[in-house]
Amino acid sequence: LPIYNVVGEIPGTDKADEVVMLGGHLDSWHAATGATDNGIGSSIMMEAARAIQALNLKPRRTIRVALWSGEEEGLLGSLAYVKQHFGSAEAPKPEFSKLDCYFNVDTGTGALRGAGIFGPPQAAAALRPVLKMFEDFGMFGASANSSRNVGGTDSTSFANAGLPGIGMQQDTIEYNTMTHHTNLDTYERIIPDDVKKAAAIIAAAVWDVANQPDMIPRFPKDQMPPPVPAATGGN
Repeated sequence: LPIYNVVGEIPGTDKADEVVMLGGHLDSWHAATGATDNGIGSSIMMEAARAIQALNLKPRRTIRVALWSGEEEGLLGSLAYVKQHFGSAEAPKPEFSKLDCYFNVDTGTGALRGAGIFGPPQAAAALRPVLKMFEDFGMFGASANSSRNVGGTDSTSFANAGLPGIGMQQDTIEYNTMTHHTNLDTYERIIPDDVKKAAAIIAAAVWDVANQPDMIPRFPKDQMPPPVPAATGGN
């Protein structure tokens, strides 16, 4: 059967052709309603975008929210989107150079604790100042990695292409022991205070990146880690 991604934008101004993305997967495992996997991740991203819009802020770069489908069957929605719009480091499409980065939440209802980004050390350094503002929320910064392996969640679809995919690290809150892919993954498992703070962190980080003079640093062509086949499963 056909499946569909849901995409919305806040248009940019003087750098509107450059894009900062954020998202999560909208589909869920069949045993329950998918509150922690990943209804809440999608909700955090929608709330972050809503907050920016409600404040009537005008970002320099376009902010694009994507809610992926087919994640549980192998990241189908995000892999197809990346292939269609960006290509890869080895076969880039025109939009490849225009994507700043992609933020992803997909590990349940726990508080955000850090960010892992595909890219050189400078990529993580670019994120740290805005994340440091939320130390009182328990944020501990950002780290860089060079893995183009695909698996687990949609940020790896971007990293697989050689793009700055950012996976947010969270408290697990019984995610792996109770709610992940079980019939207990329902609304009452959500911790409201944690997810409200998460939405504020994402909104601030996205806004900061969207208005920086330069895009997030990425691996230059001669330092790009080798590609990895994209056969995978989702979380």
